[in-house]
Amino acid sequence: MDPLESFASWLVFEVFGIGSQTQLGSSLTYFIYDTIKVFLLLCAMVFLVSILRTFITKKKIRKFLGGKKEGIGNLLAALLGIPTPFCSCSAVPIFIGFMEAGVPLGITFSFLIASPMINEIALALLFGLFGWKVAFLYIASGLAIAIIAGIIIGRMGLEKEVEKISTAGSSKWFREKKMKWKDRIEFAKAQTHAIVAKVAPYLIGGIAIGALIHGYAPENFLSEIAGKDSLLAVPLAVLIGIPLYSNTAGILPVVQALIGKGMALGTALAFMMSVTAISLPEMVILRRVLKPKLIAIFAGVLFIAIVITGFLFNALIG
Repeated sequence: MDPLESFASWLVFEVFGIGSQTQLGSSLTYFIYDTIKVFLLLCAMVFLVSILRTFITKKKIRKFLGGKKEGIGNLLAALLGIPTPFCSCSAVPIFIGFMEAGVPLGITFSFLIASPMINEIALALLFGLFGWKVAFLYIASGLAIAIIAGIIIGRMGLEKEVEKISTAGSSKWFREKKMKWKDRIEFAKAQTHAIVAKVAPYLIGGIAIGALIHGYAPENFLSEIAGKDSLLAVPLAVLIGIPLYSNTAGILPVVQALIGKGMALGTALAFMMSVTAISLPEMVILRRVLKPKLIAIFAGVLFIAIVITGFLFNALIG
């Protein structure tokens, strides 16, 4: 038992006086332990990635991706998407800036897919909740999805499905500022505070739901309907995740609890991928720059890729 787990057990069983064999005791111990562990990991990871972001400016991204060939460009775009912030408010200016710079459509989509699907929050939480092997496999699969989906979309000749957009002001969005190390550290501190504060309610809510599932749901209650031998579990999990709106911080603790109760790992991660990468709110925002046909193709390619990834995870590690 590690120190954090010992502290959570001591607090619940000794200080609060709740029985160690009770469902309430099990849920509270899980909640306190996971909350402390995840917040510590999250703060450390966000700070480090924020330092990295000061070197990977938007102007450099545009220059780096401009003129790159298919394959190499998709790989670079997906890798750059990992430490780059992506949210509804930044989707449109990112797209406009890339199109203005002459970045091919498929490469742009590799970036747009990797940015919400793979980030420092996902890395920190997956590492803390499941270990480095699962975190690595998730990042590898996310990169594969971003690269392959970008190549497929790029080869379909869908440039006419992009809405006519004004590029006025996008050069300002790509403006670059030189920074000293003192500035980088201050930026990282500010970003850590802002990001952790923003995701904290989702994170605490997700851990609370996970704690309830952990303490009160019957053991292995999902093993039959959502185990790795269920052929319908993965596509159904992806379909259920699409209309939901959450971020990685809010959904991962729930995923952890579902896995603990019998859901196959691949099914659970496919569900999480669909929530973060094909969510309806993101599709609505992207409608400002993409026509419905391209949005439908984008969502369809992601759906197929995530379902295949879920099956592969279940086949490899269950």
